[in-house]
Amino acid sequence: MKWSNENGMFNGNVLVAKNGNILYNSSFGYADASKTTKLTPDYKFNIGSITKEFSAVALQQLKEKGKLNLNDKISTFFPELPKWSNDVTINNLLQYTSGIPDVNWKKIKNNKDIFEDLKSIDTLDFTPGTKYDYNNNNFFLRLAIIEKITGLEYKDYVDKYIFKPYKMNSAEITPIQKDKKIAKGFNDKLIEDKPDILVGGAFITTVDLLKFLNQLHSNKIITQESVYQLGQHFQEDSQSALGEVKFRNKKIVEHIHDGRGGNYDAIIISDVEHKFDIILLSNNYQGKIFEISDAIVAILKNKNYTLPQKENIQNKE
Repeated sequence: MKWSNENGMFNGNVLVAKNGNILYNSSFGYADASKTTKLTPDYKFNIGSITKEFSAVALQQLKEKGKLNLNDKISTFFPELPKWSNDVTINNLLQYTSGIPDVNWKKIKNNKDIFEDLKSIDTLDFTPGTKYDYNNNNFFLRLAIIEKITGLEYKDYVDKYIFKPYKMNSAEITPIQKDKKIAKGFNDKLIEDKPDILVGGAFITTVDLLKFLNQLHSNKIITQESVYQLGQHFQEDSQSALGEVKFRNKKIVEHIHDGRGGNYDAIIISDVEHKFDIILLSNNYQGKIFEISDAIVAILKNKNYTLPQKENIQNKE
């Protein structure tokens, strides 16, 4: 980790755990573009697409309470949407097989705009369940369904039923009003990312993300069957609602998910069989997070590892 930081390949926080206990929890680099404040383990980072797991878990919690079924049509909750909503199911949203076109980012300024844009969509890109297309309209519709069923704002639901019960005390859903311990994304020109105004993104520490993984993999937040359902994907190279997951006899054995938002870069790697977890959260995108995590996995498995590389850096082992 020192090598990666000193050679300009990692600015962020890292946590490695074994058997649910933290082996290594450290910080490298700075909290923002000014490079005056050093990161510490209690800084929160935007975890990009990993945040989508909370919406998936929330839907399964509501299913377990009898509030919905995964084969429910979207029109059940939003009859005001066009006729395509009669063909799209919640499961299509979870597996990104809805056929709904992606968000028209040029028109979108807030979550209300997203819903109005959905109303203006005439036709789907393909018949639901026949193809895979990873886009955020699937995610935003998940949030809308949770709000419609519960009467709570999405961020309040997640706080009440996921964050607080499992003592994830630092975790927050955007938009975030004020917090001194937010790591701000910045690029190599020291320009900071613009704040995220849309509801649904998560800012979280490595420790609280570990708490979430521990509870999820031990079937505390949702049942084993619910975890298995969320881990199903349309085809081999497509993402499930939990990213890349592997099961044996319907028990989760591996869970990998990465996320990116602006200059934020994140990855979780859980080898449930060998009982280790790796979490890397960065606020300065360098495209090296997979190489770093691969090296950590190799170390945990007592194998030779290769240090992440940039040009003109000699390879070391």
